[in-house]
Amino acid sequence: MIKSISRRHFIEKAAATAGLTAFGSGMAFARQQTVEERLPREVWIATLSQDRLSAETPEKMVQFVLSILKKCIPYRPDIICLPEVFMTTNINKRFSVEERVDLSAVLLKDIMDFARTNRCYMICPMLTRENGKVYNTGVVIDRQGNRMGEYRKIHLPLEELRDGLTPGPLQPPVFKTDFGTIGIQICYDCNWNDGWHALRQQGAEIVFWPSAYPGGQVINGRAWENKYVVVTSTWGKSKICDFTGEVIAETGNWDRNLICASVNLEKAFLSVWPYVRHFDDIRAKYDRKIKLTNYHDENWTVIESLSPDIHVADILKEFDILTFEQQASEAEEWSKKLRI
Repeated sequence: MIKSISRRHFIEKAAATAGLTAFGSGMAFARQQTVEERLPREVWIATLSQDRLSAETPEKMVQFVLSILKKCIPYRPDIICLPEVFMTTNINKRFSVEERVDLSAVLLKDIMDFARTNRCYMICPMLTRENGKVYNTGVVIDRQGNRMGEYRKIHLPLEELRDGLTPGPLQPPVFKTDFGTIGIQICYDCNWNDGWHALRQQGAEIVFWPSAYPGGQVINGRAWENKYVVVTSTWGKSKICDFTGEVIAETGNWDRNLICASVNLEKAFLSVWPYVRHFDDIRAKYDRKIKLTNYHDENWTVIESLSPDIHVADILKEFDILTFEQQASEAEEWSKKLRI
């Protein structure tokens, strides 16, 4: 029997090239290092792939999905994301839009119970109705199993428009959790910049993307372009991308339906120049308590805290370093003045 493993004791990084150890059926992990305390802003994320998952009824699909999610509970995920309209997908019957709305409203209670029992946030994609209009929605559930709010898909494909769905507001909301600020985009939204950029401007640190298709390299691009973590949950491959665009964990042949991994939000994205002149001094002072990663061709650096006692903002202030966004913003302000 595999014992419950506290999230305080492992930094996990599961990837195709890492040495993986099996955790139950269809799930695997690689241990990067152990730590005595949880990192300052370590967030555990689980996400589902609906690849080859089918059921006779939406009720059975929900129970099937929840049975799979139980495998990640020993890792105490802070948040779990589910695929786009998963409740009525891969079912042996076609439902009308109205039937899907009504079924989803009833079955949402099971998802909320799961969140409350396991003290985790959840992103539950489904169809919702308000004032006679139907939306493709990502419902956000908090650790107490309460409905925090929802995101309504901005960009709908013709199929959904012809089915009578209504596009959501052009300004997507963000949601404040106890680990950071999150946002949502859904499927077809991937083809437009507006929602992704609006979430960055509102301070989103993790964006969840439930979808009918995997998205591929576009998702990696959304992550590094906007400097936030992107988590996908799809009918095919699902993955977690760091804000550099690198894949932290993904489903595949050996981890088909579930992954669970940690991301560290206590880090900053910098331009290497001119701050490289301080890097040796930072390493000398903080040694193993921080990690500096240089991306030489891109001229990027990521500075990351590996200690509960060290906060990246304090290091940046100490060495008078601006983040990439701060540096770009200041340069833009100078440029505006000089153009007058």
